[in-house]
Amino acid sequence: MEQFNFNNELSGQIALVTGGTKGTGKAIAERLLQAGATVIISARNAPEKENSNLHFIAADLSTAEGTQKVISEIMSTYGRLDILINNLGSSTTPAGGFNALSDEDWESTLKANLLAPVRLDRGFLPQMIERKSGVIIHIASIQGKLPLYDSTLPYAASKAALRNYSKSLSNEVTPKGVRVLAVSPGWINTTASKDWLGEIARNANSTVEQAQQGVMDALGGIPFGRPSEPREVAEFVGFLVSPRAGYLTGTEYVIDGGTVPTI
Repeated sequence: MEQFNFNNELSGQIALVTGGTKGTGKAIAERLLQAGATVIISARNAPEKENSNLHFIAADLSTAEGTQKVISEIMSTYGRLDILINNLGSSTTPAGGFNALSDEDWESTLKANLLAPVRLDRGFLPQMIERKSGVIIHIASIQGKLPLYDSTLPYAASKAALRNYSKSLSNEVTPKGVRVLAVSPGWINTTASKDWLGEIARNANSTVEQAQQGVMDALGGIPFGRPSEPREVAEFVGFLVSPRAGYLTGTEYVIDGGTVPTI
């Protein structure tokens, strides 16, 4: 039976984490770094606190030019990519349901949440297939199954498409040596989420605790009683890309604290 080395188990691996400067992406990047990988992060803006051990590439991945910049820089510098974490996610559209959304709202969300992973996969897969080795993780969302139509309709639709695409891609490239998986978190307690709760509390003249409970109620309830922490998602992703998960592919894993469906 194969023996796994839990210390530096990703040593020698080259990894890219998109949206890796903050929140869940930052936690994933740091987790892979701890496991011994060489980690590249990308985002439009540099991280507020620089980590010299993380290699940063500034790029707008919602554009074809941005994705090509990342692909070209990594291939010219490292010659390959072993682990691709498509973590970038964007949900900036207005609330109000379908009638409040313009074509631009839909197009910008689809470009960031669906086309960016598609373009990066297309750019890095050939060398993975050639080496018959590689892992691609698509960070989707439980909103792919449980959409909040009033506030995040384009985001939910794009994540549903990402889940479907991830499964289809796995069916094609797993026989060629590349594992493809999707991870769908529920509500994550990021800095942006905390700021959002604070805004809700101010607008409703309530406490942050009351605002958090209101969000959990809107989701149908979280039996765990709280949102997840970024490090909890990162720890699972760290396992999925490791040799310990070598037989796992084509699957979507949900990390949501037992969120109860509202539909």
